[in-house]
Amino acid sequence: MDKKNILSIKNLKKIYSNKQAEDTHALIDLNLDVQEGEIFGLLGPNGAGKTTFINIVAGTVIKTAGQVNVHGFDLDKNPRQVRAAVGIVPQEVNLDPFFSPRKLLELQAGLYGIKEKDRITDTILELVSLEKQANSYARSLSGGMKRRLLMAKALVHQPPIVFLDEPTAGVDVQLRQNLWKNVRLLNKLGVTIILTTHYLEEAEEMCDRIAILNKGNIVALDSTKNLLDKIQTKKVTFKTDKKINIKNEDLPSLKLISKSETEIYISYEKSKIHMEELINLIKKNNVKILDISTDDGDLEDVFLRLIKN
Repeated sequence: MDKKNILSIKNLKKIYSNKQAEDTHALIDLNLDVQEGEIFGLLGPNGAGKTTFINIVAGTVIKTAGQVNVHGFDLDKNPRQVRAAVGIVPQEVNLDPFFSPRKLLELQAGLYGIKEKDRITDTILELVSLEKQANSYARSLSGGMKRRLLMAKALVHQPPIVFLDEPTAGVDVQLRQNLWKNVRLLNKLGVTIILTTHYLEEAEEMCDRIAILNKGNIVALDSTKNLLDKIQTKKVTFKTDKKINIKNEDLPSLKLISKSETEIYISYEKSKIHMEELINLIKKNNVKILDISTDDGDLEDVFLRLIKN
């Protein structure tokens, strides 16, 4: 069975006009479909248009042109329904320090017009593991708890789509793991997740599909696995018993990254060089190879290559 699209974007444009300077084209011609139930990654360098895109869907930025359809509702015709279908977990922690998590979630539910009997405050607090802190002041929460509280706030009206805008920017590794766990849990409950990030390992770890955005355009859109398979570059470190001389010109696509007396670190493209050729090249120098370690490319390589092109 085909999954249906929960978000459909056609020819989306956003131009910020500027009287003094040139207009800024934040989104040039964005086309994108996100399927129900997936964890979708939107990657790109800073200024690529990720946050503009989220803000348009959230209703805080007005698009210049194009169509946005969320959960079957057209943004132009049903802005309220679109807003109700979306939960946003922002980058900045913006919480009132004098409210407790429970109070904050209750206030948020009130803003959405959710009747008291329909509120699921306790369920949400449990989902983000804040039930023990439910009645503490927000200012007394740790950084990680505040992040989870932002997530909780986005879930109050039970939206089918949740946007996480750079959820782990400036967050330590353990906290990142913890947030990922929460995101997966949410996804298991049927929530579609759209994640913007510039941490590539985050996208690799979490996302089913990835769109790479650069200067307001999508430059790649594929399953995470396919994007990783496209990577041709391989990096290798050779440890040797004495110094060797190798030049980039010795083999096609060979690049010397660094070398020391007994170690040489190079990259090459799998399609152009076989490992054997490399080993033979090194052995020509009458040295013994003591150790070889390889490092396959990751999304970082795809990313940089696409952005260069």
